[in-house]
Amino acid sequence: MSDIRILSAEEARAAIPALSEVLADCVTGGASVGFMLPYGPEDAERYWLDVADAVAGGGSLLVVAELDGRIVGTVQVGAAQMPNQPHRGDLKKLLVHRSARGRGLARLLMQAAEREAAARGKTLLVLDTATGSDAEAIYPRLGWQRVGVIPDYALWPEGGFCDTTLFYKRLA
Repeated sequence: MSDIRILSAEEARAAIPALSEVLADCVTGGASVGFMLPYGPEDAERYWLDVADAVAGGGSLLVVAELDGRIVGTVQVGAAQMPNQPHRGDLKKLLVHRSARGRGLARLLMQAAEREAAARGKTLLVLDTATGSDAEAIYPRLGWQRVGVIPDYALWPEGGFCDTTLFYKRLA
């Protein structure tokens, strides 16, 4: 049974080991989400501490998916924007552990993130994702609009340039 929750800063700090495992699994599986191989759960701890701090400061929303009480997926909304962009949020790091894929968790995580962002006054979300990745195919099915591609935007975890595709979604 799956459960989708928004974590408080305290819950985020307590979940760092599980979140680190999800991130490390995704990077090891080839996800271009900002980190290079080799990458293990211990490498991810600093990142998740920073996320928990951002949650505590109101700058980020952290959504998790649990299966049988175990965190197996996550997504974030960067909610802190410049003064001329209070209506916008940045969707970040949609991650589902490889062992939990194919169960609709990405869709559930995205729906919860969008719902919570809208409840906090966000009317526009934006994201970027590696062009040609499995993740890129998810967003149009969830109502996101493709804007375009930036070549050589980042590196794949094992090296080599990867393009990024930009998307946006207006929230009701």
